[in-house]
Amino acid sequence: MPTPQHIVFIGPAHPYRGGIASFTERLATAFQSDGYPCSLVTFTLQYPGFLFPGKTQFADKPAPVGLKISRWINSVNPFNWIKSGLSVRNLNPDLIIVRYWMPFFAPAFGTILRIARFRRNTRIICIADNIIPHEKRPGDRQLTVYFNGVVDAYVVMSEQVREDLKKLGITKQHVFHPHPLFDHFGNQVSTSLAREKLKLDQSRGILLFFGFIRHYKGLDLLLEAMTDQRIREKGYQLIIAGEFYEEEEKYMAYIRNNRLTDHIRLENNFIPEADIPLYFSAADVLIQPYRHATQSGVTPLAMHFDLPMIVTDAGGLREMVENGKTGLVVSPTPRAIADGIIQYFETGKLHFQVHIPEYKSEFSWSGLENALLKLDHSIAQQKAK
Repeated sequence: MPTPQHIVFIGPAHPYRGGIASFTERLATAFQSDGYPCSLVTFTLQYPGFLFPGKTQFADKPAPVGLKISRWINSVNPFNWIKSGLSVRNLNPDLIIVRYWMPFFAPAFGTILRIARFRRNTRIICIADNIIPHEKRPGDRQLTVYFNGVVDAYVVMSEQVREDLKKLGITKQHVFHPHPLFDHFGNQVSTSLAREKLKLDQSRGILLFFGFIRHYKGLDLLLEAMTDQRIREKGYQLIIAGEFYEEEEKYMAYIRNNRLTDHIRLENNFIPEADIPLYFSAADVLIQPYRHATQSGVTPLAMHFDLPMIVTDAGGLREMVENGKTGLVVSPTPRAIADGIIQYFETGKLHFQVHIPEYKSEFSWSGLENALLKLDHSIAQQKAK
């Protein structure tokens, strides 16, 4: 099978933070470990400040060792798109792997890719985190159609994204591969040590909500579930570890007004990578109470740390949890979430935890790498006809 001599990744990477940047760097590392030269092209400006709801877009860690990362792309400057397209073209890539998670980037990516591939046989594969965004805006469909015009094929990581491709009438070749495990954030530590370091009660049942906070992630549903008298009586504690990407005060007011202060610990920050093992090792269960979802990088992160999950029956979340084995799948309502929490602790963490290792092999980086290479080979054969 012919293999690409040079792969270029386009999307977030260091110095930008977040799950997509970590994913891209980890995947590029997998390719390079198998002998495929890679270049990563990221932003000089990702989001204008007034459009970014968090505290900072940037990581507080050194650049990953061994990866070539170029900061070329200004997401809002059309003149820069031309220059960036020519710069990518000069890299002479056989294969470009581009990330797509919101239509805001469609004009920049669509233009850069058209210039990079002009009159060349470069193949372009999109790893689509989302096709239809969680928070919809006018023009989303038109922008995605423009981006789609230059893409040869897609990799989707949930059936929800596959369905969204169909909804937009996108019929290009695509393959499914689940989000691989985030296995580069360290290893699990003992529960007692993690709780000691985080100053958590060793005897309480600990629930973890992890990641940035937006309406679609359903934290308000989980907070309402925490008011259930059964949960109050058990004394369970919820750790909210993540940065608010919407108004914080409405959540804080709900916590105060419903006397939940003793049951909630709020870490309103982007959690440093060095601390991630502590949170996932200290918790008894991860809770993802999403209203709707495609897939989540938090789910495979929990699986890496052998942490069972309670997720709502929303999009791709239910695809990564074997109900009754690696966790529980519940309806996205406060009552159902509360029932799930009670059921989980009555059944016991160990019952769910012992099943997780048998599922891990399905979520490997080598599997995603092979899926991309097979898809690239298929595209090359079609172009050769």
